[in-house]
Amino acid sequence: MELAGLNIKFLPGVGDKKAAVLYEELQVQSYEDMLYHVPFKYVDRSKIYTIAALNSQLPYIQIKAKIRDLRSVGQGKSLRMTAIAYDDTGTLELVWFKGFKYLSSQIDPAREYLIFGQPSEFNHKLNIVHPEIDPFDKASPLLVGFQAIYPTTEKMKKSFLNSKAIGKIQATIFKTIQGKISETLPAWFIQRHKLLFLHEALYNIHFPENPDMLHKAQYRLKFEELFYIQLNILKIKYKRKTYFKGHPFTSIGTYFQTFYHQYLPFELTAAQKRVIREIRQDCGSGKQMNRLLQGDVGSGKTLVAVMCMLMALDNCYQTCLMAPTEILAAQHYETIRQLLANMNITVALLTGSTKKSEREEIHRGLREGSLQILIGTHALLEDVVAFQNIGLVIIDEQHRFGVAQRAKLWQKNSIPPHVLVMTATPIPRTLAMTLYGDLDVSVIDELPPGRKPVTTLHAFDKKRLEVFQFIEKELAKGHQAYVVYPLIRESEKMDFRNLEEGFEQINQYFLPKGYPVGMVHGQLKPAEKEAEMRRFVSAETKILVSTTVIEVGVNVPNASIMVIESAERFGLSQLHQLRGRVGRGAEQSYCILMTSYKISNDSRKRIDTMTATNDGFEIAEADLKLRGPGDIEGTQQSGLTCSLKIANLGKDALILNEASRIANDILADDPDLLKAENQLFAIQIKRLFKTRITWRYIS
Repeated sequence: MELAGLNIKFLPGVGDKKAAVLYEELQVQSYEDMLYHVPFKYVDRSKIYTIAALNSQLPYIQIKAKIRDLRSVGQGKSLRMTAIAYDDTGTLELVWFKGFKYLSSQIDPAREYLIFGQPSEFNHKLNIVHPEIDPFDKASPLLVGFQAIYPTTEKMKKSFLNSKAIGKIQATIFKTIQGKISETLPAWFIQRHKLLFLHEALYNIHFPENPDMLHKAQYRLKFEELFYIQLNILKIKYKRKTYFKGHPFTSIGTYFQTFYHQYLPFELTAAQKRVIREIRQDCGSGKQMNRLLQGDVGSGKTLVAVMCMLMALDNCYQTCLMAPTEILAAQHYETIRQLLANMNITVALLTGSTKKSEREEIHRGLREGSLQILIGTHALLEDVVAFQNIGLVIIDEQHRFGVAQRAKLWQKNSIPPHVLVMTATPIPRTLAMTLYGDLDVSVIDELPPGRKPVTTLHAFDKKRLEVFQFIEKELAKGHQAYVVYPLIRESEKMDFRNLEEGFEQINQYFLPKGYPVGMVHGQLKPAEKEAEMRRFVSAETKILVSTTVIEVGVNVPNASIMVIESAERFGLSQLHQLRGRVGRGAEQSYCILMTSYKISNDSRKRIDTMTATNDGFEIAEADLKLRGPGDIEGTQQSGLTCSLKIANLGKDALILNEASRIANDILADDPDLLKAENQLFAIQIKRLFKTRITWRYIS
């Protein structure tokens, strides 16, 4: 049965109103959507406790008891309804803050009930707030076994779509379809890999027969989800490597050799040399390069990019580098211009701020071929930007660009240019396999010689004076400092340090001591922001008070200290990116994470991780486990997280590795999935990924 074509509103017990809420809150529209709205946890309702055995440390429990003394207590906002549950061993208070009319009509003092909920303690007495209540003599078998708990929202609850109601809808679907669910994996494949059939897996994910069947159901559904993602993305990779030609960079000539032997600013690390060899091999293969270059902040990606550009120039091709912000584009332009200052190479910068006369000159130089390297922002994507012969495109911090935007660079030549995607945001291996599995991956995992790891410290707000004194000592050595805030102005809802108040406080302490303070945030006009940044770069100001606009694109080797206020407000990857603004020179640098005393367990884990390691990949893995893929920067726009309904990249790495291995084996034998036994794979890929165009070739 094709469940995707059956609208949930026609299911008995749903209707138009509930269907509208399900679509608005969960994007559930069909029977299939509903069945893949899976529980987030399970509780064992096979055990019935006595009231005497309860305590407030227990999780969700179930008792069999009668109910008496139902009455209203309090008034206004404190109005509630209470009752006493009792069995042969004792009594327990039940409390509700809504649904009074319904309760009054439903509870019969003569009847026994199954009462389900989480016990808590108030005024030294046990109670259960908002318990689920079902007459014991009419209790469904689904209420006395291993029960699923579904994620819901407040709006759903107001429409009587709580977890229990979702479970009833799932049960109605199974009753309606009577086992007729179209299989999505070939029978031979299911048998070879000892998987449950789809109907059995879906039934046991919602109504587990026992813990072992639940585990098998979860494995089948997680495996299938990750398998098809891998099969699709690896199929694209096979196709690209088989059919897509690329500009042949056959020679390493004068530009590359002159720079390498005469103008290289420092000895390349072994990691940089390895990456350059990988890129050289790709570009010389006659196939289009599509490579992701990962490197932690300060690892020397820009220098690798420059040397790749010189390869393109040696083979008579133009090249461009696109960055997400004007600050970062301008920084790349200055760095590359300085590196190539003694070579006869034309380099230009194109951003939204470029004057019309300069624009026209750039456009003319590109068309004529006299302009060899173009650095820019989104302005590079404009149709008027036409290259004579572009052979290499480099995209920095690519997750900040939309896929359709990036694809426009692909179309700047009749044969697609080689593509090098760079990111300073370390990507966990599982995320890289699912987001960028069609790209070849290079990693720079060494810092250039002379760089010292940043020392990271945690300080509470009450130590602010000591932190200021520490900053003062660094400034006295001739260094500079960043102080980063999460907010511009004080927020009534969020009790975090704000930039305006902090700026005044820092000014009061440091200005009389002869240390000027600057301020940068996202609400400044671009010209004002640029002016403030220039003052800090030139050391005119000694302290830069800022929001996260300095997360990328600022390179001040003289800055040796960063203070991050309300550090509990930031995610791990963002903290790591911010920390990367210091430690860019030879001096020892410091990052101080300021927090309040009261922080959550997750916040404490983030702070502890930051103080324990400078390894960006270790931090990214920890971030993935703490927050999940949907919050890791760049994954939302990729379309990945909306398709991961069951698998968890932070926890299911072993399943992903197995799925990837099996997908590779299938494609190695049948890359176009043309064999009869693989037809269902081809059909499923087309169905699952029909909305995804092949922008991924340059993602």
